[in-house]
Amino acid sequence: MFITRCFRKRAGPAALLGATLLAGTSGWGAVQAAGSDVQQKPVQGGTLTYLEQQAHTNLYPPAGGFYPNGGILNQITDKLTYQNPQTLEIEPWIAESWTVNADATEYTFKIRKGVTFSDGTPLDAAAVAKNYDTFGRGNKDLKLPVSEVINNYDRSEVIDSQTVKFIFKKPSPGFLQGTSVIGSGLVSLKTLALPYEALGDATKIIGSGPFVVASETLGRELTLKVRADYNWGPAKLEHQGRAYLDEIKYIVTPEDSVRIGALVAGQSDVIRQIQAYDEKQVEDEGYLIYAPSTRGVNNSVVFRPDNPLVADVRVRRALLHATNADEIVSTLFSDNYPKATSVIAKTALGYVNLSPKLSYDIEKAKTLLDEAGWKLGANGRRQKDGQTLELSAYESLPQPQNKETLQLVAQQWEKIGVKLNVLTADSGSAVVNNLDPAKAPVSPAMVGRADPDVIKSQYYPTNRNVLLQKGGNSDKVQSFVDERLNALLDQLASEPDRTKRLAVAGEVQNYVVDQAYAIPIFEEPQAFAAAPYVKGVSFEAVGRPSFYNTWLAPRR
Repeated sequence: MFITRCFRKRAGPAALLGATLLAGTSGWGAVQAAGSDVQQKPVQGGTLTYLEQQAHTNLYPPAGGFYPNGGILNQITDKLTYQNPQTLEIEPWIAESWTVNADATEYTFKIRKGVTFSDGTPLDAAAVAKNYDTFGRGNKDLKLPVSEVINNYDRSEVIDSQTVKFIFKKPSPGFLQGTSVIGSGLVSLKTLALPYEALGDATKIIGSGPFVVASETLGRELTLKVRADYNWGPAKLEHQGRAYLDEIKYIVTPEDSVRIGALVAGQSDVIRQIQAYDEKQVEDEGYLIYAPSTRGVNNSVVFRPDNPLVADVRVRRALLHATNADEIVSTLFSDNYPKATSVIAKTALGYVNLSPKLSYDIEKAKTLLDEAGWKLGANGRRQKDGQTLELSAYESLPQPQNKETLQLVAQQWEKIGVKLNVLTADSGSAVVNNLDPAKAPVSPAMVGRADPDVIKSQYYPTNRNVLLQKGGNSDKVQSFVDERLNALLDQLASEPDRTKRLAVAGEVQNYVVDQAYAIPIFEEPQAFAAAPYVKGVSFEAVGRPSFYNTWLAPRR
């Protein structure tokens, strides 16, 4: 049983984090730690105990965007390519080389020889083709959805046992980067033959990664064991061969204080999701904080314009200017959570600074509501045609301090006469209700990916569809469609010229803010804490941990 140690929220602004993140290059990703492991020789062996805030859901690789899922898939699957988390360049991994035609409609990969899945079957061109035919087209019979990182996919062609070509219906410039992300983890044909509902069981996921699933108590605990014959890490990494650790034990531990108490009591080695208000206290105990950027769409509040209360752009703009992101960040977070200055993070490809359009201006907000016909009533609430401007939003449990963030937004909107009800999201009905614009006209949202296609993933009707456009992921009758936005998103995903594509990314960011579809609040990292004897801590380009290069130094 874990020792519980109390770490209480402090009143007022969170203390600024003192540790810096060092940009080391040895390891699976950017090694980020206080101090350097360069002079120490890695030790082989040992069990890493990792405390996760939430249980994983489904481990079909395209569902790996949920961080508890990705934190597992990163250890048991490999990708065709590797995105260097410092340079964001795409480097060889399972594919030792590749070519792309001029209009990005054909990609040909040469597959590394000798790679096998943990069931002994070959990871060859045919296996890669089957993975991408499934990810790119889905499988309706097995209810396997299309990957959000693959656009315009047509088919694969197996040229020979080590060469595979992918053909697209129109340009797909984001595909190469898409081969490096967690949603593109390669799995065996046996895994791909299973229905979606079976893939919540981690023991069914057969990958080629440095660890394999040894056992699982669903929803509570998962044990991974090292794959002794692993010898095909990303080609440019110094470390090759088997992982240093013998075993990784994941334990689902929802309570923040329990995770931290276990860490400082020496009962765990790494924990995910440390809250900003606990950072200084953990550091004072001699433990290390890691906060890698997710490099994607910022933590935001988004609107569902199908709801008539927020259908008027003047109302959405009023609420945007009534939101004080500086106050939210300084009150609830540390400087690991920079204030958002655009739809996507500063570290994201294609970022443009939209700070002037995101200004906090309460008088402007009041004027916009007046112009839209929403007048202050006797009770201090905005009213129009007998209706009160009262909105609801469900908290997002995976996002840090989301309930507190929404509650602070509600206090800010109260100043202009708008009520925001913050509802709990811990029931099955909440998931359904959040896909109903009538019940949730406001919603929190974010997504990480180090490619401009992340914006399409967030807003496009057949992807995450956070605006709940018609034709998307809600079964409610909807009429809202923004053809201009969707055309820009299609262009973003199909423009082969890099310069033009980044320009489209900037145009989309401007359009989303001009329409006030989203109110960006802060750039969301993934926040971890680790014991100082845990060495080689590393993360992929959007902040998921990779334990291939991790090792445990002797405790002092």
